[in-house]
Amino acid sequence: MKLAFGGDPNASDLKEVLIAKAEELGHEVHDLGSDDPIYANIAFDVAKAVAAKEYDRGILVCGTGIGVGIAANKVDGAYCAMIHDVYQAERAVLSNNANLISMGSQVIGTKLAEKLLEEYLKHEFDPNSRSKEKVDAICSFEAGDEKK
Repeated sequence: MKLAFGGDPNASDLKEVLIAKAEELGHEVHDLGSDDPIYANIAFDVAKAVAAKEYDRGILVCGTGIGVGIAANKVDGAYCAMIHDVYQAERAVLSNNANLISMGSQVIGTKLAEKLLEEYLKHEFDPNSRSKEKVDAICSFEAGDEKK
């Protein structure tokens, strides 16, 4: 899988740990940065690249995981789930077809973050699942098919 990583300076250490884990798992990794203190700029870059299908998925990190996740979700076609437990990592894909995840370096430890990344990457969305209709409703709203 081709992955894009990004974050803010507060989480650059966690980003490096996650990049190493993704490479260990055999994924192609691209680091889009973590030097900009305005975390939204990197989150937008990663989210736009994932939404444009330049990458299969994106991984974002900041202090809490909240800010980069909010920013990423402003990009059409970007569906970022903030995760902090294994069940959320699994369901981000299986129930929500999330193409990005966010995590907080000041909220979870590195070993848990590695496990969450591994869990997120091992699942694929089933377009025939009972979640398809729910995911389609989100995409339809985003496309303007519903009144906002």
